[in-house]
Amino acid sequence: MFRFSTIKDYHTTLQNGQTTCVEAVRCYLELIRERPQLNAFLEVYGTEALERAAALDLERQQGKPLGKLHGVVVGLKDVISYKSHAVSAASRILGNFTAVYNATAVDKLLAEGAIIIGRQNCDEFAMGSSNENSAFGPVRNAIDESRVPGGSSGGSAVAVQAGLCMISLGSDTGGSVRQPADFCGVVGLKPTYGRVSRYGLIAYASSFDQIGIFAGSVADAALALEVIAGADDFDSTVSPREVPAYSRELAAPDKTYRIAYFKEALEHPGLDPAIRESVEAFIKKLTDQGHTVKSIDFELLEYVVPTYYVLTTAEASSNLSRFDGVRYGYRADMAGGDLTELYKASRSEGFGKEVQRRIMLGTFVLSAGYFDAYFTKAQQVRQILHQRTQSIFSEYDAIISPTVPATAFRIGEKSHDPVEMFLADIYTVFANLVGIPGISLPLFKHPNGLPFGLQVMTSQFDEISLLRLSRQLTAIPG
Repeated sequence: MFRFSTIKDYHTTLQNGQTTCVEAVRCYLELIRERPQLNAFLEVYGTEALERAAALDLERQQGKPLGKLHGVVVGLKDVISYKSHAVSAASRILGNFTAVYNATAVDKLLAEGAIIIGRQNCDEFAMGSSNENSAFGPVRNAIDESRVPGGSSGGSAVAVQAGLCMISLGSDTGGSVRQPADFCGVVGLKPTYGRVSRYGLIAYASSFDQIGIFAGSVADAALALEVIAGADDFDSTVSPREVPAYSRELAAPDKTYRIAYFKEALEHPGLDPAIRESVEAFIKKLTDQGHTVKSIDFELLEYVVPTYYVLTTAEASSNLSRFDGVRYGYRADMAGGDLTELYKASRSEGFGKEVQRRIMLGTFVLSAGYFDAYFTKAQQVRQILHQRTQSIFSEYDAIISPTVPATAFRIGEKSHDPVEMFLADIYTVFANLVGIPGISLPLFKHPNGLPFGLQVMTSQFDEISLLRLSRQLTAIPG
């Protein structure tokens, strides 16, 4: 029976003739068939994946150079375009839509020999923290199927958690990779804004969105980032900076770091006491190992979530205006009525309640009477946060915090309280507001038996420090 641990070990077994890409794909297809109740995949490309695996096996037998992700089985969140395959953003309004081009990240995966096995369920248009907002039903946490996997990239997280693929690509607008990684006990990496091209990523909030990675180890996440990062002529916001060899950089000797944490984060009344105790105990371990770990005041924490939701909903109301039932996507069945009525009916029937809520909120904050009071003020707060962040990183190498204030909750538990659901993002949205990289590391287990993680953040484009420090943290004995 095929077993996967890390990409490096997998490549060793391939080169030693102990397994094949076809054997790996067959194993994953069987595992996916065995756990349909998780609802992690919306579509599985079984025949296509097997054909590509066979072609890769032949290339290896012929002695051709292997790509960095040769034979690596990858899942894609259903907001990332894969040419000639359906992409729906888990929404009825994009039903039957087929991508007409590859996302740049997908092109880069394929160029390095990856095998794409399917598209994965998510919250509709990546709006949600529980993966209960999908038009195709909720994804279930593989540890406890009565609980959510987190969102919005819940299907991508569960696929890695349950061993249904080797790595997954998700998207992170306010924690949508790190929060489900925390709930599912896997590694979730959000790169710096502009480190990975957004070309081919269905937009939610364009100044926040970033393609991210789910993996079982820091090393696998580093290798995947090395492949998908870099300049792109199709995305004017992506950085032209050279992409470091992240996978090799991990081999650097251990060092001590200057680490900060927000006092207000650990003292927040919404933080689960067991999570607080675990993080405080871990901080002591860090200091025992020679790291400098300091508590700093961050009086802006209470403004982070409101600022995030004002700005992202404003951008969402603009981005989603293209879905009108005329050019493509769902169109309401109307015998009469004018164009405006067609727009209303198509959007009312095509968009789910959470997406409608955020579009309405975004339209409100952009309206003439409220633009300055909300949107302009939120932009000002974002700039203050950016300046404060630069000041912190002039003194410290990294910031740590809990990833999420509580472990995975039960399906339906928070569905009727949007504010409580929004507050689940209190620790993750900061990185998106200021554009820095962040990662959730699966370091802890709660007394209730569920996993939870530690979030680590570094300054913009300093993924090398983020990954090196993460490797050291995951090696600290529990």
